[in-house]
Amino acid sequence: MREKLEKLANLIKEQNIKRLEKLSLNCEVNIKNCETHIKEGNKYTKIDIGTSGKLMIENSTGIIYGIKGYGQVHKGHSYGTLDTIEEYYWGEYYPQKKV
Repeated sequence: MREKLEKLANLIKEQNIKRLEKLSLNCEVNIKNCETHIKEGNKYTKIDIGTSGKLMIENSTGIIYGIKGYGQVHKGHSYGTLDTIEEYYWGEYYPQKKV
C-alpha cells in the first residue's frame, strides 16, 4: 500500500507543478507549496500538500476521500481508490475524473 500512496503523492505534486508552469505561477514559493507529505494513521492515511490537508485514504479499502477540515474525512467526496488513481487529474483544487 505504501508504494501506491507514494505514487499518488507524486502524481499530486507533479500535476500541481505542471499547472503552475502552465499558468506562469511557478515561482519558488509556489513550487515549495506543492510538496506532498504522507501521514499514516490507524484508520486513515492523510496526504497533505504544502501545509494543508488534501486527501484521506481509508486503509482497509484504499478509497480516496476529500476532507471537511484537517483530519475530518468527507465521505461525500470520494475519488476512486488507490488502484484507479490514473483515472483522475490531481492538479486542481478538487481531483477531476478524466474523460
